[in-house]
Amino acid sequence: MGQRTVNNMKLEHRAPVETHARLDALLSNFEALGRRNVGYPCNHDFDYSALLPFMQYCMNNVGDPFHDSNFRSNTHEIEREVIARFAGMMRLDRDQAWGYVTSGGTEGNMYGLYVGRETFPDGVVYFSQDTHYSVVKILRVLKARNIMIKSQDNGEIDYDDLHETIRINRDAPVIFIANIGTTMKGAIDDVAKVRGILDDLAVTNAYVHADAALSGMILPFVEDPQPYGFDAGFDSAAISGHKMIGSPLPCGVALTKREYVARLSRSIEYVGVLDTTLAGSRNAMTPLMLWYAFERYGMEGFREMVAGCLDVAEYAVARFRDSGIPAWRHKNSVTVVFPKPSGEVFRKWQIAPYGDIAHVITMPHVTRETIDEIVDDCLRHKSERGG
Repeated sequence: MGQRTVNNMKLEHRAPVETHARLDALLSNFEALGRRNVGYPCNHDFDYSALLPFMQYCMNNVGDPFHDSNFRSNTHEIEREVIARFAGMMRLDRDQAWGYVTSGGTEGNMYGLYVGRETFPDGVVYFSQDTHYSVVKILRVLKARNIMIKSQDNGEIDYDDLHETIRINRDAPVIFIANIGTTMKGAIDDVAKVRGILDDLAVTNAYVHADAALSGMILPFVEDPQPYGFDAGFDSAAISGHKMIGSPLPCGVALTKREYVARLSRSIEYVGVLDTTLAGSRNAMTPLMLWYAFERYGMEGFREMVAGCLDVAEYAVARFRDSGIPAWRHKNSVTVVFPKPSGEVFRKWQIAPYGDIAHVITMPHVTRETIDEIVDDCLRHKSERGG
């Protein structure tokens, strides 16, 4: 039973018994599915119960988190601290950094491309075949000129094709989308090599957006990372929060430089803020969750988390191979690629198939024992099919 006070009158509400039964069934289903979610980069190992009291309030992070708002029930101060954390990890001077907590990777990519398009209205967007599916949709929404570049077999962009295509269109500014961990193969485009191509072709008007949804929370915590960050050539980046960090709500961060955002902002008198984000009203709970995760784990805690995930990934490759199933992964990647298993296996384990391949992503809730079960299931169904 719940109570609300409306115009000094106490109103009592009771949900039907059937409603609670349906919620219980849904919860049981989620509990069963959570452990077997191995094909999608979502960390199920989190605990935000300390934040439950905040669910009693209507919070809204409307507008620019770096500007005061007339709507004061917000977590803008917390959000600024989250942006500062990500700026540090992405090697961006905090005095130059600007960003906000988004609804996820798609919004982060849209914001980066929006800034790039506004910086170079006549620019051509270049992206590879392995770029996240949301990008094609974003380009249609933005009505941006674009060219898809071939990918190598390992998922990395074909640099020769990129070089030749930019050469043919070198009169137009370049807006490049760097994949810092592709969706299916975990491939990382070499931003330094891309910048070298631009230098070789004397292209001075260029903007690089990095889709670092998953690997943006991996590369800062390994000893020998591939080139990444704003010092490697990023102009903006999108990093997910519900992936490696873990969150019950999809979220992420859009990160860029203040100088780019300054030309986009306009003041909104109604709420007393600068309108610099894509959304008007924004989630105030997800910045609190990301902030709490950093407070709970700290940088060293995330370093240990990433090391554990990479260890399980390496174990998975060995376990698959020892069982006669070819498997591989990129350096510093938790994405383990192997031949597409039977329908029963990928449905049971929520494995993501693509063509004739599939992958397991060793997020923090995926253990060596989980890998053993998956491999055993693959072998058993293969044997039953006479394979």
